[in-house]
Amino acid sequence: MKILITGAAGFIGFHLSNLLLEKNYQVIGIDNLNDYYDPKLKEDRLAILKQNYNFIFHKVDLKDKVEVDKIFETYKPEYVIHLAAQAGVRYSLKNPYAYVDSNLVGFMNILEACRNYPVKHLIYASSSSVYGGNKVAPFSTNHNVDHPVSLYAATKKANELMSHTYSHLYKIPTTGLRFFTVYGPWGRPDMAYFSFTKDIIEGNPIKVFNHGNMERDFTYIDDIVEGIYRLLDLIPQPKLDWDESKDDISTSFAPYKIYNIGNNKPVKLEKFISILEEKIGKKANKVFMEMQPGDVLRTYADVSDLENDTGFKPRTSIEEGLGKFVDWYKEYYGV
Repeated sequence: MKILITGAAGFIGFHLSNLLLEKNYQVIGIDNLNDYYDPKLKEDRLAILKQNYNFIFHKVDLKDKVEVDKIFETYKPEYVIHLAAQAGVRYSLKNPYAYVDSNLVGFMNILEACRNYPVKHLIYASSSSVYGGNKVAPFSTNHNVDHPVSLYAATKKANELMSHTYSHLYKIPTTGLRFFTVYGPWGRPDMAYFSFTKDIIEGNPIKVFNHGNMERDFTYIDDIVEGIYRLLDLIPQPKLDWDESKDDISTSFAPYKIYNIGNNKPVKLEKFISILEEKIGKKANKVFMEMQPGDVLRTYADVSDLENDTGFKPRTSIEEGLGKFVDWYKEYYGV
């Protein structure tokens, strides 16, 4: 069975590709290997995936519609898992057009390819950032998400709307996943847990925003990819009698569904740092800062519908997950 994964050299894409290869799927991976963070990390992930003869890789930028269509025409994937995106909330303040190119134009090309070369199921990455300024927690897929606080969040909300349109017009089954702060080995260097680990080990000060008064629903990478895997064959069905006044807005009269995929246990930033200090065996030199534009105070996922539909339940505690990450970091960087 052929599965196309965009962003295959990325953090989630690498781990998901690994899992699917272990289960004997054929994985066609595409990635543009951009330099948003150290490309060597992406190359090293790819080197591991390329050891499996069922993995095929193409370096392609999703903005290139001709190349994207060529890959769909050549391989005719049955499933598409779209993880490629310009990531990062703060970076969107400096380079907004990168988000338009990758998250809007790139996603449009994927949708058009799924329309012209029909697939059984398109699963794509949304983000917990779509909840923006929402105050009611835990965040539910039945909540309104019309108040984003970053351009990154706005592009992810746009992806959900674009998917719904294509699900309705062309009957493409789509499932959007709102990821909540994914962490673990082979992670992204721009994420706090990664940069904190580096700075604590090297004796550099760490910037603690909003004086540490923040919470994140940290979700370990193995739990994330297990959740995605369980959704592969859970193909959304249209609810023909759908009524917005009484039905869940994460479903539709189209073959469309949205899920949160998180840990359902937010952790305070101060506790998170203290666990990291313990795993590293060294105290952090903390510099307390004001809240950054585009940041949110808390993320907290209601994953009840994902659990009900797939049996998915995150299993990895923050202590276990950060321990595994620190072990990987020390080994990878020779600390």
